[in-house]
Amino acid sequence: MIESDGAHRDSARSTGAERATTVQLSTEHGVFRAVGYWDHNRRDEQIALVYGDIEGDDALTRVHSECLTGDTFGSNHCECGDQLSAALRAIVGEGRGVLIYLRGHEGRGIGLLAKLRAMQLQAEGLDTVEANIALGLPVDARNYQVAAEILHDLGVRSVRLLSNNPRKREALLQHGIKVTEQVPLLTEPREENLVYLRTKRERLGHHLPHLDDGADRS
Repeated sequence: MIESDGAHRDSARSTGAERATTVQLSTEHGVFRAVGYWDHNRRDEQIALVYGDIEGDDALTRVHSECLTGDTFGSNHCECGDQLSAALRAIVGEGRGVLIYLRGHEGRGIGLLAKLRAMQLQAEGLDTVEANIALGLPVDARNYQVAAEILHDLGVRSVRLLSNNPRKREALLQHGIKVTEQVPLLTEPREENLVYLRTKRERLGHHLPHLDDGADRS
């Protein structure tokens, strides 16, 4: 059943996230409500997958940055695809929660082609931070305002945030979303992404204690 919420592109509204439509979405993890939004600030489309009754406090929440190579193609270069699946499983297991999939966040916000160029530089020996800098690009260009707007629209007052990234927590707080707990989202490291994960921990402050478990479990 499709629930129409108006013609988002034709609206006189010029800023913020505007709900466009809602539809039931059956996935391998469970049945979600897929809520589509038009992002007036970025001129892009966004989606939230909602499971159960999330209105009120402490909804288990994943704010997931778009990653075509990891989420769709199953790249071993990063842990994004594994995190996406793990987050959806955790939300279903919790019985209530929401995953916001943020378009325009490819490569920590630098875009797909720039990310591929950065990956080539990483193959030549630079780490993920150095590669972005070498290209003259920000280390992290992501903005989470639209995620906060979507959460407000969904009636979520506070979240338990599925993330290892303290900057993501800080960004939501800055945009008026209370974070009552930061829930680790740890995935099994692979030989191909171990250097990348260590760089995220050591240079970007991600909480990844499992990399020191034994011989890094690589």
